[in-house]
Amino acid sequence: MSRWILALDQGTTSSRAILFDHRGSIVASAQQEFTQHFPQPGWVEHDPEEIWTSQRASVNAVLAEAGARPGDVAAVGITNQRETTVLWDRASGKPLAPAIVWQDRRTAATCQTLKEAGHEAEVARRTGLLLDPYFSGTKLAWLLDHVPDARRRAERGELCFGTIDSWLIWKLTNGAHHVTDVTNASRTLLLNLQTGDWDPWMLELLRIPRSLLPNVQPSSIDSGVRVEVGGMSAALTGIAGDQQAALFGQACLRSGMAKNTYGTGCFMLMHTGDAALPSTHRLLTTLACNVAAEHGHRLQYALEGSVFVGGAVVQWLRDGLGFVQRAEDVEALATSVSDHGGVYVVPAFTGLGSPYWDPFARGSIVGITRGTTRGHIARAALEAIAFQSADLLEAMQRDAAVTLRELRVDGGASRNNFLMQFQADLLGVPVVRPAVTETTALGAAYLAGIASGFWNSANDVQSRWQMDRCFEPSISRDQAAARMHEWARAVERSRGWVSPGP
Repeated sequence: MSRWILALDQGTTSSRAILFDHRGSIVASAQQEFTQHFPQPGWVEHDPEEIWTSQRASVNAVLAEAGARPGDVAAVGITNQRETTVLWDRASGKPLAPAIVWQDRRTAATCQTLKEAGHEAEVARRTGLLLDPYFSGTKLAWLLDHVPDARRRAERGELCFGTIDSWLIWKLTNGAHHVTDVTNASRTLLLNLQTGDWDPWMLELLRIPRSLLPNVQPSSIDSGVRVEVGGMSAALTGIAGDQQAALFGQACLRSGMAKNTYGTGCFMLMHTGDAALPSTHRLLTTLACNVAAEHGHRLQYALEGSVFVGGAVVQWLRDGLGFVQRAEDVEALATSVSDHGGVYVVPAFTGLGSPYWDPFARGSIVGITRGTTRGHIARAALEAIAFQSADLLEAMQRDAAVTLRELRVDGGASRNNFLMQFQADLLGVPVVRPAVTETTALGAAYLAGIASGFWNSANDVQSRWQMDRCFEPSISRDQAAARMHEWARAVERSRGWVSPGP
C-alpha cells in the first residue's frame, strides 16, 4: 500500500514539495526560492525554466529526505500561483518570453481601453472577473503582440499557453499533456463560468487563438495523466489554483464557509456551493474545486476578494527598508510600540485589488510625525494586511447576504499572533488558525488523494481538520469602526496616483 501523497506547491517566491501521510500530516518538505525580476516599474516577471528547475529540485530533495522508494507515492497533486502567464513552443517546450506574474501591471492601459469601450459588464457576466491586469487574458494578448512572430505562430498551432499548473504538467509529462483544472482556468479571463469551458466571445475580444489553450478538467480526477518525479512515475490526480486549494484544505466545503490566506497577497474565499453569485461590491465570482467522484462535472463556486500585497509588505520592510533581518522579527518590532502612533501604511505597490480595483494606486505612508519610529511603521504595515482583509469580508458578507460565524486563516503570516488578533478585532468574529497552516499544499494533497483512493471522500477532509488557536475579538465595534474609517481616508490618498499612460 502506498504511504504518501506528494503535493507540489509552486508559489510566487518559492517552489515547495511536501509529502503527506494518511492522517494528513506532513512527513517531509523541501523548498527552493527563485528569482524575482522587475525589469520596469509595474512589471514583474519569472523565468519559467527556473520555476521548473526549482520545483524539480524540491521534489528530488523531499523524496531523498523521506527515503522514498518506488510505489511509496500514491499520487501527485499540484497547486500553484494563479494568473501568472507562460507562452511556450509546442515542439521544443521552450518558453518564448519570461512569465508575466500575476502582480504585473503592464496591461493596465489595455484594460482601461476595454472598460471605456463598455465591455466590463459583459466580461463580468461571462467570466465572473473584472477588467484588470491581474488576470491572464490580457497578459497573454500582450505576449502575442510583443513577442516577434508569436501571433502568427499561435494561429498556426505551434504555441501553448498555460498558467503555472499547465507549464509544470507539460514539463512533468515531457510534453504529453496540455491540461489545466477549472479553478486555474477560471482566473484567465477566458473561461465561461456557466459552461466551464473556454468562452468564444472572450477569445475574440482578446484575439486569443483557441489552439493555444489547455484542456480543462475537474480539480480531482484520475484522467490517466502520469508524471515523472524524482525517478518515479505516479498518477497526477489533483490540480488547483493556490487559493481554491487552500479553501479545500481548510475544509470550507459548504456554502457560507470562508477562509483567508496570508501569503504574498491575501486571498479571501467564501464557498457558495452550486450558485455562481454575481458580486455587486466588486468582488470576483470564481470556481471552487470540484471532485469528479462526488460532483461529476457539476461546477462549484466561490466569492473571492484579492489583496495584492499582504505578506509581501513584510518582505518590503526586511529587504527594501532594512528594518529587520528576518521576516519573523517584524512582530517583535511592531509590538515594541504600544500603538500605531497615528501612522497608516497603504501597501499599494502594484495597485489595489478588491474591492477598489485601482491599478493606478501606489503605496503610501500617512500620519508621520517627528515621533514616528520604525516600530510604528512596522505596526502600521502589519495592520494594513488586516485592514485590507476586513474590506474584503465586509463586501463579501453583503454579496452573499450572510453573516460569517468565523474566519479560518492560513499562510505564512497567519503565524503572526499580533496580526491575527488585530484581524479578529477588526472583523468582530473569531479568527481560527488550523493545526496545519500549509493548507494550500494540503488541499492539493486531498484532491489527489480522493481521486486516487488514498482517502475515501471529502468527508475525510472535514474529519481531519483541527484547530491550533482561536483569536477572539477584544475591542468594541465602535473602536473597530473608527479604525476602519481612518484606514479608508488613508486609502483615498493612494488612489489614482499614476496616470494610465499610453
